[in-house]
Amino acid sequence: MRRRTLAVIAVAAILLVGTVVVLNINVYDRASPSTVVVGGLKRTYRIYVPASIDKSSPVPLLIGLHGGGGSSRSFQRLTLSRFNDLADEKGFIVVYPDALDRHWNDGRGVEKYSAQRESVDDVAFISALIDKIASEHNIDLGRVYVTGMSNGALMSFRLAFQLSNRIAAIAPVAGAMIENYSALGSPAEPVPVLMINGEEDPLVPWEGGYITFGDEKLGRIISVQQSVQYWVNHNNCSGSPVETWLPDNDPEDGTRVYRLYYGNGTGGAEVILYGIQGGGHAWPGGYQYVPPGLIGNTSRDIDAAAIVWSFFENHSRAGLSASMPSNFHQCFTTGVTVGQGTTHGFLVTVMSPNVKSHRELGARLPCVTFEVKASE
Repeated sequence: MRRRTLAVIAVAAILLVGTVVVLNINVYDRASPSTVVVGGLKRTYRIYVPASIDKSSPVPLLIGLHGGGGSSRSFQRLTLSRFNDLADEKGFIVVYPDALDRHWNDGRGVEKYSAQRESVDDVAFISALIDKIASEHNIDLGRVYVTGMSNGALMSFRLAFQLSNRIAAIAPVAGAMIENYSALGSPAEPVPVLMINGEEDPLVPWEGGYITFGDEKLGRIISVQQSVQYWVNHNNCSGSPVETWLPDNDPEDGTRVYRLYYGNGTGGAEVILYGIQGGGHAWPGGYQYVPPGLIGNTSRDIDAAAIVWSFFENHSRAGLSASMPSNFHQCFTTGVTVGQGTTHGFLVTVMSPNVKSHRELGARLPCVTFEVKASE
């Protein structure tokens, strides 16, 4: 009887929060709706393009993936629209895709979720979404980033495995890698990774095992530390982390935050973990979407969105280095894959019968191969 009573209280709390979301979500949703057809399915997303953005220069693209049961709109509310604010300040575009039936196919194979039961190709969706946005906006294809919460965090890991040739870095929050990650293949390239996890997360356990919601078991994950170690090894980072404790900015939130930094990886790749003692299944600095008694504490010591963007802006995919002389601007096909060569503010001319324009190049990358040559 006690369990039934608690379940009723939990459902009532969720319904109450749902009502609040309906009343207030428009305050945070500043993105415009759009669609793209992928694999015969009409997929929806919302995109935020700052009015002040310089259309003549390529800009980064940040992809924000909502959690299970969420949406492109609710993710903006969860993060208090901080990515939109940061886009205004820093000059990048944000896109918020919608999962089919509100759940991403992150690879767990949970039968109750149609996207996983029917093997919906969400990797193809995100890849096509990058192409579509690059065809409509001046995107720096060397600086495409993915972050996500919970189910969106697990999907971020999947994209790092299967789209490492397109994703410059990922930042999963309140998520870990699925136990059968080997079924996803191996990432073709190094991928910088930032993780933010609560040690007391009741849904996605720090020590790994089953993801749970009430009495339901929703697939298995490896531990947070095992997830970190996978990317430390893959990126060839130094094995011993630098540990830093962050200030206890809100002594009343029940959390303390520490940072583990693994650097010196291939091509500058790094792995960073923000561990939150006392933290739950939450977006730090974000909206408390259900009571702490159900999901644990939301840390107020850090602003997760600001940390994520600060991490992202330090990374770009292989291509024209920002340190290269400004007179490196001619681009010729050679058959040697260098990467997203039209990025980092360099003027690029493509001499190829198969690529007619800069816009077409942007839509085709990362398949274009080239060599950078100094001007006369």
